[in-house]
Amino acid sequence: MLFNSLEFVVFFPIVFFVYWYILKNNLRQQNIFLLVASYFFYGCWDWRFLFLLAISTFLCYYGGLKIDEASSRSKRKMWMAISVIVNIGFLGFFKYFNFFIDSFQDFLRLFGLTPHIHTLQIILPVGISFYTFHGLSYVLDIYNEKIKPTRNWVDYSLFVSFFPLLVAGPIERATHLLPQIEKLRTFDYKRAADGLRQILWGLFKKVVIADGCAEYVNQIFDNSADQPGSALALGAVLFAFQIYGDFSGYSDIALGTARLLGFDLLQNFKFPYFSRDIAEFWRRWHISLSSWFRDYLYIPLGGSRGGMAQTIRNTFIIFLVSGFWHGANWTFVAWGGLHALFMMPSIVTKRNRRNLEIVAQGKILPNLVDIFHITITFLLVVLAWIFFRADTIQHAFSYISGLKDDIFTLPYLSPKTIIYILLVVFMLVVEWIGREGKYALEHFATIKSSLFKWIFYYVILMLIFLLAGGDQVFIYFQF
Repeated sequence: MLFNSLEFVVFFPIVFFVYWYILKNNLRQQNIFLLVASYFFYGCWDWRFLFLLAISTFLCYYGGLKIDEASSRSKRKMWMAISVIVNIGFLGFFKYFNFFIDSFQDFLRLFGLTPHIHTLQIILPVGISFYTFHGLSYVLDIYNEKIKPTRNWVDYSLFVSFFPLLVAGPIERATHLLPQIEKLRTFDYKRAADGLRQILWGLFKKVVIADGCAEYVNQIFDNSADQPGSALALGAVLFAFQIYGDFSGYSDIALGTARLLGFDLLQNFKFPYFSRDIAEFWRRWHISLSSWFRDYLYIPLGGSRGGMAQTIRNTFIIFLVSGFWHGANWTFVAWGGLHALFMMPSIVTKRNRRNLEIVAQGKILPNLVDIFHITITFLLVVLAWIFFRADTIQHAFSYISGLKDDIFTLPYLSPKTIIYILLVVFMLVVEWIGREGKYALEHFATIKSSLFKWIFYYVILMLIFLLAGGDQVFIYFQF
């Protein structure tokens, strides 16, 4: 079931009504109902994989209890290792089995061998990367004695499978979400209105910006050998806005939907394209994933405590692993490796923590230095996105090579494409104005003119209904 589908338009009001008006003031029944609704939500994609979600949930729940009950450090480590290995094993089988088989065969061909190892017709369970990381963070936090395990099976299962975040995040932590699940929630009109605003903006970014850009981007990338450099450059830039509109749009809808049900999820995006360096970009892009790798991989590896060589090594490890997390293709690994390279100047000069505040805070416009840094950072990010979008490494290099041909000629733009480019500019203006909030429209709650607010909301709704693109699937469902 997609957030931008008719099924969800029917599903969520029913959930909202039953949750708040029939089951109000009964925490246990509310949690059971949300758990059932979450499994129904997931089962609408493919009910056969409900068992995998249930098994992953049980393994981490049981593993957490055994870690807590263990009488020695070695037993704690044993149960932690079992939980991690089994869950990573499930993820590896469904997501990477064919990739490793194909890569192994390609390696043997380098030595003149012609292997015939059969791959399997494996369907990738949607959201497996996300709910696996939910469970792993729970187990690792218990092992590191940051939390105590819950003995309430329903509460823990809801933590893993809560439908707003189940298939594409954000990747929640038990320390943040479980306490909200375990306490009684009351309806708050202001919080609900805030959630609706965030859903509205998320839908606009997804069905107008992302799906609108997708038509041009697909045309350019699918026929890149026949395109002038100017069209290739525009295609790469529009893909940057496609994936941002798609993923941050999903996150906005997820956070807004959760807020309507009384939950506050982790912020996943903080206007990343206004970043002044790559380090700042990664503090603002897919925050729940980058912070997950920081806490459960980078820091356990030693972080930056062991000198420059160790810092560089660990930085490359987390970026390469992050790239591989995104998909079973060397293009994603290359994407992660490029970002690690882009990080190196700030790592070596120890300036990777210099832009911690929002750009031009309290000002209307940035200064020329900030504009220069934002532009350079954005162009580096766009360059890396080419590898992310390309079908193969060879495709990415040929795409980049083609940028030098006729780069200064104007590409052909249909009236529809021009409209979507103007809408991207509109989105950037709105997000720039609202960049100091948690999402672009948060500050609208403080505007005194009700007429202006409602006119703006209706304009956004009209754009959604009239200009929604045709690509309905969220890009990050494949990860």
